[in-house]
Amino acid sequence: MWRATVLTLFPEMFPGPLGMSLAGKALAAGVWSLDALDIRAHATDKHGTVDDTPAGGGPGMVMKADVLARAIDSVARDDRPRLLMSARGVPLTQARVAALSEGDGGLIICGRFEGVDERLIAARGLEEISVGDYVLSGGEVAALALLDACVRLLPGVMGKEASGAEESFSEGLLEYPQYTRPAVFEGQPIPEVLTGGDHAKVRAWRRAEAERLTRERRPDLWAAYESRRHSGAQAKPASPESRATIPETPGFRAPAFGRPRNDDDGSAKG
Repeated sequence: MWRATVLTLFPEMFPGPLGMSLAGKALAAGVWSLDALDIRAHATDKHGTVDDTPAGGGPGMVMKADVLARAIDSVARDDRPRLLMSARGVPLTQARVAALSEGDGGLIICGRFEGVDERLIAARGLEEISVGDYVLSGGEVAALALLDACVRLLPGVMGKEASGAEESFSEGLLEYPQYTRPAVFEGQPIPEVLTGGDHAKVRAWRRAEAERLTRERRPDLWAAYESRRHSGAQAKPASPESRATIPETPGFRAPAFGRPRNDDDGSAKG
């Protein structure tokens, strides 16, 4: 079982959206487990103090090293990664998510206020992770995003593993555009190449569109992709399932809709 332990000042925020849809079903089925524990329970004074003013002055408050150390030590009895959600952390990538999902889980610490005492980060070997170049009120929302990204990759959660084979970042590119019924929406038809029945042309179109979108929207990803391509390094190919022939739907050719998706109980995939 993939085990997630979250240390937070607001344990009532969990599981939140992770108790719904595919993640919620997997949680109920025992595919993964979640423990959300209150950091404040490890404070020693009657006020439950978990923060103090920053050394050297300045605005805000800093989470205390001693309180957090007791919280971490109370649950860190294995080799799971210790992750601190932090705006200054290393950006979270799909590759890191995949690596985490292949392990035993993680211990996630949700920061608040101006941050965490630096001595605690070093003493407990915390890996700082950021979910984007913006600041949140705390690490809880970031932790939910991290957990959702990991849980959906656990075996059996998405159904066919091909569900994630062609998503954004899986090959270093953003995902190609998706279309479904109706065949014509407000005068705009589905691109003809997707309805012609030629799977090779569909794959070529999707690759070209993925490259175009990545080049236009994420020059950082495009530069890395180009560097790998010119150096001869190859991204992991899509699984055989993602290239399989899809049975045709009466009245409409199957390539218009590709493989069935089972990513979010029928809702849109983000």
